[in-house]
Amino acid sequence: MSSGAVHKDWFQFIIEWRTVGAPLVVFLVCFIGGLLLRTILFRLIRRWSRRSGFGFDSAIISATRTPILIWSLILGIDLAGRTSVLPRQFVVPVQIALTVLWIVSITIVLAQLAATLVRLRSARIVGKGKPPTLTANIAQMVISILGLLFLLNQLRVDIRPALTALGVGGIGVALALQGTLANLFAGLYISVSSQIRVGDYIKLATGEEGFVSDITWRSTTLRSITNSLIFIPNAKLAQEIITNFSLPVPRMGISITVRVGFEEDLDRAEGLILDEALGRPLDGLIVDPPPFVLLSQPIGESFIPLTLNFEVTDFAKQFRVQSELRKRILKRFRSEGIVMPYPIQTWVTKTG
Repeated sequence: MSSGAVHKDWFQFIIEWRTVGAPLVVFLVCFIGGLLLRTILFRLIRRWSRRSGFGFDSAIISATRTPILIWSLILGIDLAGRTSVLPRQFVVPVQIALTVLWIVSITIVLAQLAATLVRLRSARIVGKGKPPTLTANIAQMVISILGLLFLLNQLRVDIRPALTALGVGGIGVALALQGTLANLFAGLYISVSSQIRVGDYIKLATGEEGFVSDITWRSTTLRSITNSLIFIPNAKLAQEIITNFSLPVPRMGISITVRVGFEEDLDRAEGLILDEALGRPLDGLIVDPPPFVLLSQPIGESFIPLTLNFEVTDFAKQFRVQSELRKRILKRFRSEGIVMPYPIQTWVTKTG
């Protein structure tokens, strides 16, 4: 083989290596490096979360697990294109597409993390596990708008005419959507004020009541005791007189009344009532401060009313606790021979 042929073969090999081999190696190095970086980063995040107790690690890992691979692919393709000998008319469009994908993916990740951070912050402030949907949606919307503006700026798109058109047209839109905007801002006020929180049990002056299930941009959803949903426009809710049974604390004081006969020993009856309230544990019943019995109601014509006062952990537990205490006291009174009188009506029939 002649020396010219050998030089030609080596030249061809170098050309092919620069065209295919080197970019492929760069791409694989970036992709494998991304996998290793993700593993190390997730371990560091979990370790930091355990030390700080913030509990944000699962949200970060869930939001970035797939995007980190996408970013590794983007970086690998970009560097492979820069090391290749491909014509510029092929490289530039690919770089633009990668830039768009890069900004969009980062925006999505930041929007998810912002919404999760709002949820965790809300849970820490108001003591609830789930924040209003409106708050999380607004956080995602702000991040998405900022990401869109940054993307347009990177693409050299002049957004000033669009902003001017939106400013002029926004006046007309605001006038046409007065009711919708009123509900939106009312919902935002309700969410921020924390006077009504998701999970609270509230009652309106108009009679509607239930657990706050969600607060959206248009309405607040209540779930009644019968498991029905009540949708109340935010603007209407903001103007109503509302009783929140979960504030300032979820625990609440309630009472039940037991009737005993005039001939019964009141101290003995009171002791039996307290013994049934404190003798056995009852889910939802608070024993510190302990229940107590008062003769707080007027004495009836045929009975003496003894009122058992106690506290329950939250509004929903009161009905089961009241029912169980009534059954316990009734059973105990029967076994102890305590008479619980009932009204007797006498019908008189006139003749002649």
